[in-house]
Amino acid sequence: METKTFINLTEIRDTAIKVLTSPTEFFRQMPKTGDFVEPLIFMVVMGVIGGLIQSIFSIIGLRVASGMAMGVASIILLPIVIGIFGFVGAAILFVIWKIMGSQEQYETAYRCTAYISALTPITALLGIIPYIGGAIGIALATYFIVIASIEVHKIPSQKAWLVFGIIGAIFVILSFSGEIASRRVARDANRLRQEAEKASKMMQKQAEDAAKKLQKSAEEAKKMLEEAQKQLKESQENKD
Repeated sequence: METKTFINLTEIRDTAIKVLTSPTEFFRQMPKTGDFVEPLIFMVVMGVIGGLIQSIFSIIGLRVASGMAMGVASIILLPIVIGIFGFVGAAILFVIWKIMGSQEQYETAYRCTAYISALTPITALLGIIPYIGGAIGIALATYFIVIASIEVHKIPSQKAWLVFGIIGAIFVILSFSGEIASRRVARDANRLRQEAEKASKMMQKQAEDAAKKLQKSAEEAKKMLEEAQKQLKESQENKD
């Protein structure tokens, strides 16, 4: 009897390739119901891959927030965030699709959202490109959402492009603004760190100079005391 592996990485890989290379065909043939487990696993695996990519870029310093800690955090947090917020994102898209006239249920919206997460490794790669990387990622996600809207939810093409095009444009603007702000914060943090290191070195040098002066003063005081004792001893000998 053939046993089925709980996480079939080969199947997940093939699904991701099909989503990325033939999104129209994939969403046209995608089962609208089944369960939440399979798409959730797919989404988490995509998050793990994206987290690994982000961690490598963070460790080698190709991201705004770089370092070993950020790299480890990417591996741990990104799959968790994607797994949790996949349900939230699906709920938001479900509401939007309903307003646009979709007759599909929440599970269908979740499955669309989960398989669109095949873009996660690509957006992680694009993240190293300053400013336009995030915008390209948003544009790709918008395109895939529009395809899912047309093929799965039967939304008219013009309507889907209009609604999600506007939403995508808003997110592109927010992405630009957010990256500008994050880079400014990173520059300020780096400047403050350098100033703090400079101040620390100056304080250390001042402390060392003060210690040397104190030691010199102590040595001089010791010599003076020894000289005074010597003179006192000579004075007593002369009296005797």
